[in-house]
Amino acid sequence: MKKILSILLVLMMLFSVTAFAENGSGGEMGTPSDGDTASSEYTAADEITEAADTASDKEIIEAALNLANNPDQEWTYKSGADAWVLTPVTAVTRPVIESEEGVSVCVPGAYVKGIDTDGDGEADVTAATATEAVKGSLVIDYEATVTSTNGQTYTAATAPVILNTGAAGYGNSSNTAAATTYAAEGYINVACGNRGKQDSYTDAEGNTVYTGDAPSCLADQKAATRYVKYNILLGNLPGSVEYWVSTGGSGGGAHAAMFAATSNHPDFYDYQIEVGAVGVYRNDDGSYCTTVNINGEEVELSDGAWGCVAYSAITSLYEADMALAMEYTLNTGFRYNTDFQQAMAGLLSREYMDCINAQNLTVEEAKVGFDLDGDGELKSTVTLSIEYDEDKYADTNGYGGTYLEMYLAELTENLQWYVDNLDYAEGWTWFGSNGAALTDEEAAAMTAADKAQAFIEGRYAKGSSGSMGGPDGDRIGGPGGNPPDGGHGGPGGMPPDGMNGGPGGERHGFSGRGSDNTDVAANSGGDEMDVGTPGAGTTQAAGSSTDSDNYSSYAEMLAAYEADVAEFAAGDAYGKNIVNLYDPLNYIGAEGTADPAWMRIVCGAKEGDIAMFNSLNMQIAALNAGIDATVEWQWDGGHVPGEILGSSLPLWVDRMYGEYVSGVETVKPAAEAQTSNGTAESATGTDLSGWVTIDEEGKVSFTLADGMAYRTQGAGKAVPGFDVIDYGQEDYVFGDSDTDARHWSEWVLKVLRENQETLEGLFNR
Repeated sequence: MKKILSILLVLMMLFSVTAFAENGSGGEMGTPSDGDTASSEYTAADEITEAADTASDKEIIEAALNLANNPDQEWTYKSGADAWVLTPVTAVTRPVIESEEGVSVCVPGAYVKGIDTDGDGEADVTAATATEAVKGSLVIDYEATVTSTNGQTYTAATAPVILNTGAAGYGNSSNTAAATTYAAEGYINVACGNRGKQDSYTDAEGNTVYTGDAPSCLADQKAATRYVKYNILLGNLPGSVEYWVSTGGSGGGAHAAMFAATSNHPDFYDYQIEVGAVGVYRNDDGSYCTTVNINGEEVELSDGAWGCVAYSAITSLYEADMALAMEYTLNTGFRYNTDFQQAMAGLLSREYMDCINAQNLTVEEAKVGFDLDGDGELKSTVTLSIEYDEDKYADTNGYGGTYLEMYLAELTENLQWYVDNLDYAEGWTWFGSNGAALTDEEAAAMTAADKAQAFIEGRYAKGSSGSMGGPDGDRIGGPGGNPPDGGHGGPGGMPPDGMNGGPGGERHGFSGRGSDNTDVAANSGGDEMDVGTPGAGTTQAAGSSTDSDNYSSYAEMLAAYEADVAEFAAGDAYGKNIVNLYDPLNYIGAEGTADPAWMRIVCGAKEGDIAMFNSLNMQIAALNAGIDATVEWQWDGGHVPGEILGSSLPLWVDRMYGEYVSGVETVKPAAEAQTSNGTAESATGTDLSGWVTIDEEGKVSFTLADGMAYRTQGAGKAVPGFDVIDYGQEDYVFGDSDTDARHWSEWVLKVLRENQETLEGLFNR
């Protein structure tokens, strides 16, 4: 009866609207034609919103997106994980591509008494009696507790919520069921779909309409967040609206970082309003309303994060070309594919120096833990800058300064962390200096110093425990593959296992992802996705020895750049430059942003898809904004590294919860001693001894030049040039074998214009 009354209430509001929309559920954008919306998704929202004149009809949207009003709300009990999973529902009232604008939630079984199937508030189906998917509402147990594997205790009201941001390669993600990954930790897990750069639909007139531009990915993730938080406030779902953590890898890592960095910023409201998100509306005077009605009281609804764990975050794109070029330039021995690419790298490095110096960056030594001014104390606030002196910094092609010193300090600290935590290695095979595998007894007797020395010399093969790549166990980035054999300017070369850190991945901590991709397009998981420009032979092709097959002359290419950059500068339908929207540095600490409490950015030191300068810049900005910010650069890790050596996402979340909420300290569990050696027949580790030294106390050291020789020899997947990072993955629209993806970098255009006389003679030579 309650459910019937709720539906009648919605229908009454529907007919009370005086103006009926003439353009259907797609609004001004037309009618989507994806045609593959699953029958289990909630489509009643379309019927309701056909009556809405604009997306600001607050009462209609809130009634439509109240999960209790959804007659198709359906839950499946996963006995192996003791968790309930919501079949994906549409998260907005005016979806453009409904199969990509939904959300699913996984709830630990302890928080659920059962499913109310008849609306009387009582549990009619319980975990003990559930045999198939059940339509009905959760009956939540707010008294129950779950203690995580790290010792934090949560309830249905305080449980952290983990938002999995897809968008691999800035592409789309289909709606999919949330995984049970974090149920044992007491977390609520959220999986959401999103539109991406390859998306289009057919409007009512039969026209193909492109709909994947930025910030659609991020807007859909924010809309899904509003949906879940709204239903938590209504009591339809358990979880905390305060302790919201975004996570993802590669393009998903970029969106996890941007989601946190842009929390509640009004720049993104129009895009959520456009699709009919809950809790964000436009007032008649042009201002915004961001409240929802909860039991007769207006309550603020946030689209932001408390924390973030981003793996190989490919952001910010604004500086990405310059930053990657600088990393290659710092290695005097790097071999470029063409003279044009080498010249572009050198010129872009100069621009990066100017870009950094113009920002007047500073950092407090006490916050980063580095004595950057060499006074033996951590009390100073140091100005970070890059300087150029050919003689003083000859081993790094003339570049030095405090900014690069901090970069070196972070890289050194991360290697030190690695060698200090080798006792957590599971199933590794250790080898002696003669190349023979150690006996079980010899491996068990290894000291921490022995393991550190063996690691530096590459005398190991990683274990097969854990799963390959990705923050939750899957490779989330684009296609990996092995970079070229051998090194660029340093000894050792690449280990045969390629970019993912070992033959078995050596992924300790968590396996399994935050969403179930069994029946989802391959690009949602990233495992088979052709990111960027699928066709080879364009300016976006990795490893190409031709600067471009798509332009017959330098002048033609320059004209294409000028036209594309001008298009971005002119703004979109809301007058916004979408490249600027997707730069987290524009929002961290900015007026209008509700900054997260903490951020953690994890990259591989062999990262081939983005410069580590990008994560460093996010850390600097976050620290200066009062955010607890950490960068973790995993030595021997590639693109989208997994958690290693005793670390895990739950450990980090529990640690932050202890520090900021509960006051209960979370301590990393002690390592279990390795009692037997692995079974690998030969060592596969990278020999770092030509670059890195380690003293008797286990302290590592190396120069910036040596660090960059190691860094770039593992990053051969990408070559610097004009908008070339992992063959165009970081663009906003796909290219093809005949047409480049759109060009967006003002800095690249500046170089092309100002150095035309030099570069034109090198182009396609």
